[in-house]
Amino acid sequence: MNNSDSRINPRQLGTPRGGPYAAVPTSGDRKNLNKPTRGRKKSIFEAYMLKEDVSAGLKRGELIQGPLRINPKKYHEAFIPSPDGTRDIFIDGVVARNRALNGDIVIVKLLPKEQWKVIKADGSDKEAEATHESDVPEDMLGTCIPQEAAKGDAESPDVIIEAQFDDNDAEHGQDLLKDTLTDDIKKLSLDTGEKDDGPTTNDPRLLPDKFLQRTAKVVYILEKKHSRAATGFIKLLADKNSELFKRCAMFSPVDHRVPRAYVSLTDCPPDFVTRPEDYSNMLFICRIVDWKEDSNFATGYLAKSLGQAGEIEPETEGILTEYGVDFSDFSPKALECLPQSLPWVISPGELAKRRDLRKECIFTIDPSTAKDLDDALSCKQLPDGNFEVGVHIADVSYFVLEETALDKVASERATSVYLVQKVIPMLPKLLCEELCSLNPMQDRLTFSVMWKVTPEGKILDEWFGRTVICSCVKLSYDHAQSMIESPGKVFSPEELPPVSPQHSIAEIQQAVLNLHRIAQHLRKQRFIDGALRLDQLKLSFTLDQESGMPQGCYIYQYRDSNKLVEEFMLLANMAVAHQIYRSFPEQALLRRHPPPQTKLLKDLMEFCNQVGLDIDFSSAGTLHKSLNETFGADKYSEARKEVLTNMFSRPMQMALYFCTGVLEDETLFRHYALNVPFYTHFTSPIRRYADIIVHRLLSASLGGCCLAMEKEAIQRQADHCNDRKMASKRVQELSADLFFAIFVRECGPLESEAMVMGVLNEAFDVLVLKFGVQKRIYCNALPLLGFHFQKVGRKPELTLMWEPEKPEEESVPQVITIFTLVEVMLTSDGVPLKYSALLKRPLHWHPPEVEGTHEEFGILSFKTDAVLFLGWILTPSGSRAQGLSLPQSEHFYSQIFLA
Repeated sequence: MNNSDSRINPRQLGTPRGGPYAAVPTSGDRKNLNKPTRGRKKSIFEAYMLKEDVSAGLKRGELIQGPLRINPKKYHEAFIPSPDGTRDIFIDGVVARNRALNGDIVIVKLLPKEQWKVIKADGSDKEAEATHESDVPEDMLGTCIPQEAAKGDAESPDVIIEAQFDDNDAEHGQDLLKDTLTDDIKKLSLDTGEKDDGPTTNDPRLLPDKFLQRTAKVVYILEKKHSRAATGFIKLLADKNSELFKRCAMFSPVDHRVPRAYVSLTDCPPDFVTRPEDYSNMLFICRIVDWKEDSNFATGYLAKSLGQAGEIEPETEGILTEYGVDFSDFSPKALECLPQSLPWVISPGELAKRRDLRKECIFTIDPSTAKDLDDALSCKQLPDGNFEVGVHIADVSYFVLEETALDKVASERATSVYLVQKVIPMLPKLLCEELCSLNPMQDRLTFSVMWKVTPEGKILDEWFGRTVICSCVKLSYDHAQSMIESPGKVFSPEELPPVSPQHSIAEIQQAVLNLHRIAQHLRKQRFIDGALRLDQLKLSFTLDQESGMPQGCYIYQYRDSNKLVEEFMLLANMAVAHQIYRSFPEQALLRRHPPPQTKLLKDLMEFCNQVGLDIDFSSAGTLHKSLNETFGADKYSEARKEVLTNMFSRPMQMALYFCTGVLEDETLFRHYALNVPFYTHFTSPIRRYADIIVHRLLSASLGGCCLAMEKEAIQRQADHCNDRKMASKRVQELSADLFFAIFVRECGPLESEAMVMGVLNEAFDVLVLKFGVQKRIYCNALPLLGFHFQKVGRKPELTLMWEPEKPEEESVPQVITIFTLVEVMLTSDGVPLKYSALLKRPLHWHPPEVEGTHEEFGILSFKTDAVLFLGWILTPSGSRAQGLSLPQSEHFYSQIFLA
């Protein structure tokens, strides 16, 4: 790529002919467009406020600050959280967004009340997605584009890619990205009035605030959090006669939330102008450098050609670049900080400073593919019947010294990123996989927390300190699970990885069983004490060892062996949190989890009432109890639980690192999901920089060193760790999405049962049970004669009228409501990485002669041994079984009753 100096001057690029702004007009855009003035190029966007005016406006309460969240399905809708926790503030249109990108910290000004949005009470939502601006020729921009509904968004063993176990998995639920808050609200189809009657007028000025959603416009970008990098495609401009055509190409990003951008033809491949069709499926990285007030489009430069769209490596590199993940090689300066004489051995002087645990039975339990082993466990029975339990964490801070080049790069990366096919490490491989990794039968430096505990898990004593260990075996979760499930089994050496000759298999197995029993008590007590766990389905893949392509996928099973490790990691994290906060009340790096967002929680409570679910939302503990006691244990109960878990995750806020010295109110330190006053991250320093800081704090608290960081510096690092953790989580999700889309393309169509999660007036959302993915199914993509949306009571319901397969047959009705079980087919759309979920046609049954006419009976089931007809069960033989007295509004499939 030629990145020469013949760059585009943004000031030379005005508005292209044919349209005033580069987006489908919305009401907000139309209101905000400036009128054209004679002899002067009109501005499309408002100039940003001056910094001093912003500061003054924030102090007076006239302006509001927050992170911008753009709806990925409808790029013209954006939001910032309301400071008071009520309904989010809506930013209507590209013009009102004023060139801010997703994730940016923006300053907004509320619009007059007459421009606020009236919240409809009928739950209607025109779920047609707007045509994206990048799909519209630039000479058509400014015209009103009709909205179209989209159909969706070797011989050796194959590699099994397991979900990377995270020791804070108990925090599930709060780290979810809030992309589409309005969809969440609309999805639930909630009424906003006290009764069924909604607002009586469409004039916002005449309505109380409960019927309104405040709208605002962006007046300043405080911090550009978005990387300004995007993946996409290049094409020639539409107007071949314009001067611009000779100098520029148009870059169209894959992410519709990013603007299109002019790029210099000198950045493009040499034959692009003569053979543009050769590049129609080629992915490029564009970095946006400017976006002027008077231009529809940003300006940028092509940084790199990635390769063909839909291929694993180009797509992966694009994802990493967009989210600012540094996947470059470590610099020579950083590598110079590592031990240069290898093999490295622990010096006698260092050994003398540490508690020597090398003869103890200590082992690791990790995913079978893990190479960065940063935590080990031990459990020794004491003469008095109690146990000495230890959590031993790799002493990364011994190697990563403050203010070194290595420390700097680790602090910038802040976290390792786990993709389906590889890891982007926070630290060089020599540290991650060798010097710090607690590999079996090798002396390793550790930081340990050790407790004296009763068999019931009651803690009698606690000790922190630097140690040296020699792990006796590297167990996988499968190995540990086998020991737990077969406590009396005698394992042969062939069934386990190599074991240190200093320890027997029986000794290791007994330690695992003791840890399991203690963990069960700890876990039970945690939930008695009011903890919440929201387990969401996690997809894992089997990859072909040679091609790297996905061969299969499965839902990762979270089992007792995972729970065992999790309990002791949580225990260690909480113990360290208390220790560092006691020692450094102003400088402790902790992790807090705020309570759920008030408005979304209220909406969810109302929804649960509507569908007859008795859920206690008063605390994390009661919510956990309700979720686990509402349903039974059959297959479909588990499916309904998954749907509810997803819903409960929506109001949850993100857990955040913070420095204790910047929050005056100690009650704000609490971790909502864990329901504990103090929590931190200590147990994964190989892959999280926050843990390295915590190790330094712990060392200082034990008199090992003095603390150099001020609270302001700790908070800055905490903020950065939060940003990188969020980006890392999103990248991991996108990596899984990429591999699943390729799996559908290569191995599809795929059939699965699915459960309805949300009902809209022209579409519904399902959780595909076999794969744990969520998809939207659009009515207009199905062979229907028609469909009807209504509320039965206050419960949203779609009735689909299927076209008969034969002319002589009648239309088959199918009722869709929350928790309806359906069968879907996942099929590739023929566009790279796009696949749709299509609803399978219900079987057409001919009911025998029973009381009443055929018209009185609605078919409500697929492939079952009996069919439910409005309260009657009919067996396939045609005999009428015992009648079921069902409320007319309850349209559950017979699978639920006859599983």
